[in-house]
Amino acid sequence: MLDFSGYQAVGFNRRGRHVKAPAESSAYQLVGKRAFDLLIAILVIVLVLTWLIPLLGALIRLTSRGPVFFVQLRTGRNGQHFRCLKLRTMVHGCSDGFQQTTLNDPRVTKVGRFLRRSNLDELPQVLNVLMGEMSIVGPRPHAIQHDAQYWNTLPGYRDRYLVKPGITGLAQVRGCRGETTRLQQMRHRVRLDHWYIEKVTLGLDLKICWWTVRNMLTGDKDAW
Repeated sequence: MLDFSGYQAVGFNRRGRHVKAPAESSAYQLVGKRAFDLLIAILVIVLVLTWLIPLLGALIRLTSRGPVFFVQLRTGRNGQHFRCLKLRTMVHGCSDGFQQTTLNDPRVTKVGRFLRRSNLDELPQVLNVLMGEMSIVGPRPHAIQHDAQYWNTLPGYRDRYLVKPGITGLAQVRGCRGETTRLQQMRHRVRLDHWYIEKVTLGLDLKICWWTVRNMLTGDKDAW
């Protein structure tokens, strides 16, 4: 588990200055968001996963050897680790350590490219939502090895985990997804995550869900 002890939450405003995280949460953040998460998760499981997961699973197994699902340890709220579920998009056993996915990455299978571009590989994470480890909308969880690069060096980075991570998030629908090769890319992602944490409402979550569905239907050029 990554250490939150002695940590004082800070963020960035638009001018890049440190700002305090909000001291109080709204009724939606305290109660409504969990109800929203459960409602959406149950609907997706009943109406979508029951038929789509077997179909996609068959495609994965028929085109590459290995399991249908990929399970990776990621960082959750307050630095707690959890097992994040995804549909497998890479060649099974292709690497021993953490390595970000790159453009035209040879590890990604043909079916995997489709799943990533359409965001369908993330669908099993509704089970993480059901278990209370994730939210439908929130800062995307990073692999623990990825977090370690910024945890103690990028001011405000840990603020992303003051809330539950999300299947989708404001940063992702605004183009901040994919490989982060430059520090400025991560800083921009963190700023958008901070803005979301401070401004979260039901209306904002609904907008982000709609933008996510739109990207799924049109194909996300930043999804490698």
